[in-house]
Amino acid sequence: MAPPTAELGWSIGPRCLEALRMAASAAPSHAPTTAAGTDKCANARRTLSSLKGVSWCFALFPLWGRTGVRRQHEFAAGFASIPRPMATAQLPILQFVARNYKNFNARSTRDALFAYWDHIESGGRMYWAVAGAMSSAQLGISLAPAIRAGLVHGLSVTGANLEESLFRLVAHHSYKDFPDYRYFTKEDDTKILKQRMRRVTDTSIPEDEAFRSVEKILVPMWKRATANGERRFWHEYFYELILSIPKSKYEGNPDDCWLLAAAKAKLPMVVPGHEDSTFGNIFASHVKFNDCSASIVKSGIEYMGQLYDDYRVMSKGKGVGFFQIGGGIAGDFPICVVPSIKYDLEQPVKPWAYFCQISDSTTSFGSYSGATPNEKITWDKLTEDTPMFVVESDATIVAPLMLDALLEAKANPKAAAAIIKASRAETKKHLAKR
Repeated sequence: MAPPTAELGWSIGPRCLEALRMAASAAPSHAPTTAAGTDKCANARRTLSSLKGVSWCFALFPLWGRTGVRRQHEFAAGFASIPRPMATAQLPILQFVARNYKNFNARSTRDALFAYWDHIESGGRMYWAVAGAMSSAQLGISLAPAIRAGLVHGLSVTGANLEESLFRLVAHHSYKDFPDYRYFTKEDDTKILKQRMRRVTDTSIPEDEAFRSVEKILVPMWKRATANGERRFWHEYFYELILSIPKSKYEGNPDDCWLLAAAKAKLPMVVPGHEDSTFGNIFASHVKFNDCSASIVKSGIEYMGQLYDDYRVMSKGKGVGFFQIGGGIAGDFPICVVPSIKYDLEQPVKPWAYFCQISDSTTSFGSYSGATPNEKITWDKLTEDTPMFVVESDATIVAPLMLDALLEAKANPKAAAAIIKASRAETKKHLAKR
């Protein structure tokens, strides 16, 4: 009997595999089960039954006992031939991607992941652009450790993503989820409104515990800045705020807060169009009331001026790549720094060294989010030599997968190199010649 597939082996884990090998050693496929073999099989069953999450695996052996069944022995004997996981056991996600992601969007995900690691491993840096409601979707669970691990070196985010990372830290317990949102009526959403919850697809932000609670801290900061004649970038107010919050006020896990990780790392950041956010609206209202001056927040033009300097630093050496979730201003604003330095400042500049976009937008109506990377060549944002990838999928699925695989590679670079090399060698066999 041919050995079961490797991916089945990795998915059930090394302890489960060990139990299967115990069973296999007790039950050769060419002979009936002996009393000793039955005892070993019973031990294997007990080991399997003690493992959480592998009840389906235990169900593979319902008839093993004193009488035995030849086919079951053959199945177990096949598992015995699976090589014991060595270094690859430390990289289960990277191994899974290399083994299973062969075609379509899966191939794009795999290739983008491998190229991202190539760039980081060679000494390059990576700049992230984050649109959508990724903070509400708790991207911080994987993005925060990636920042701490040195896998992310700069950020462009929407004002909503900036503030919602903070909300998840201070008001996490008050968030409410609505997994059946697709079937809501207008009346259902009106009820949510009356509960002072602000729905974002299948979750919701609590008005009082999030917006109004943070407002009590942020507005006095704006007033002090007005009184002192201070001017800062939008994100700098949030950096100061999140670093000053006492741990006793945390509701979410601080290790899952990407804004906290970015503030501690002092990552360069732009928040283009920050006015289009809840706190952008709140700020506008206090400017209208003459509580504070609009001038205390540096403009988007000044953000680009700062990005000129940040890009020169980040692009030294092996250069800086561009990893984009969604589209819109969070993506287009920072990527334009390259042609702006080249054509507007008339200074030499390195092109972006890598490009990947995760988006489910279609190429229609002049959509920037759905535009193919090649279009960016005509704007001198990318070159024909830039490694380019587009993953047409849900970023809440793809981004955490890629980040966790990169974290594995960061912790085990030699094992990661072996997995990637083997995957690429296998892929090369099937590439068409053009």
